[in-house]
Amino acid sequence: MSLLVQKFGGTSVGSVERIEAVADKVISYKDAGHDMVVVVSAMSGETNRLVDLAKQVDSQAGGRELDVLLTTGEQVTIALLAMALEKRGYAARSYTGGQAKITTDSAHNKARIKSIDHVRITDDLQDGRIVVVAGFQGVDEQDNITTLGRGGSDTTGVALAAALRADECQIFTDVDGVYTTDPRVEPEARRLDVITFEEMLEMASLGSKVLQIRAVEFAQKYKVPLRVLSSFEEGDGTLITSEYGADKSMEQALISGIAFNRDEAQLTINGVSDTPGVAYQILGPISDANIEVDMILQNVSADGTTDFTFTVHRNDFDTALKSLEKTAAQLNARELSGNNKIVKISIVGVGMRSHAGIASRMFEVLANEGINILMISTSEIKVSVVVDEKYLELGVRALHEGFDLKTES
Repeated sequence: MSLLVQKFGGTSVGSVERIEAVADKVISYKDAGHDMVVVVSAMSGETNRLVDLAKQVDSQAGGRELDVLLTTGEQVTIALLAMALEKRGYAARSYTGGQAKITTDSAHNKARIKSIDHVRITDDLQDGRIVVVAGFQGVDEQDNITTLGRGGSDTTGVALAAALRADECQIFTDVDGVYTTDPRVEPEARRLDVITFEEMLEMASLGSKVLQIRAVEFAQKYKVPLRVLSSFEEGDGTLITSEYGADKSMEQALISGIAFNRDEAQLTINGVSDTPGVAYQILGPISDANIEVDMILQNVSADGTTDFTFTVHRNDFDTALKSLEKTAAQLNARELSGNNKIVKISIVGVGMRSHAGIASRMFEVLANEGINILMISTSEIKVSVVVDEKYLELGVRALHEGFDLKTES
């Protein structure tokens, strides 16, 4: 007998009919002999509805009382799912985050889990019950209700799996696994059977929205096998684990996937003095404005000046540009420019470690399509390029074919 922790997101429990379907799916695993802990999100759209209600009362609503409000969404779902299980003759018990003894820090709206006292859940499992836990929430050490931020139900699922030493944490979503790239851009994208935590973290950070980054980090830290499955169709999904099994040939795993991010913007300051501290003078005010910088490129000219380019989230473009205008004046920069019509395309794969020429192959594929590269960033298992946004789909499809990632025949 094994212990499974299953997490169902908002679309999976978006209606009473969907909750009934989740109950049937959970029971199929229970009947197969597994002990079951189920983590659920609020019904699809419910959290947004609650946020809107709060904003109607106070446009600056946040902190403790907003957390009290938002957690009611998951409380509805756990009760309905437990009812559906009981109706089918299966003993079930629902728990809010506080009742499940999920203790967090006191950072309201973005709390982090500190510990889980799983004694009550373990007792229920030993008594044969299916345990249903509200995702996204916990309590701090003063018993204040807290939330983990958007997507926090994934983190709840992984944290419970780690605390209970579950055999697997299964994340049920509206897709049937992790794909080599977004099938909406490349219809011949292939579902991956296995991917490493390292690769999944890179894919998630680079734009893939299948899993929350915090959940993957948590799973990697505590060595919790993760599996992404569909709530709407049967299948084995994608297993996310520490390393490929012995039957997975590293000679074939050059590239696991292609990620992309449409929300990029580029800023360039030309002709500033090439002296110590200039990078801080440029990026310090950007950081003070709570703007996250992604890629950075610096070129030194023969005349002793430097050109400095960096990227930010597109939503931060206007704020960053205004900040940089002041800096450019202080540094007597020759020119300041910005471009919010760019995208980032990345290839990801642990196989890069043992194979040379991956980056040059990427550049060759893009060059053959007439796609100019504006910026390049590399790591041990990733190569990212910035290109004009009009080339996004062409670039992704070309790279998908160029690295032979198409659907297997």
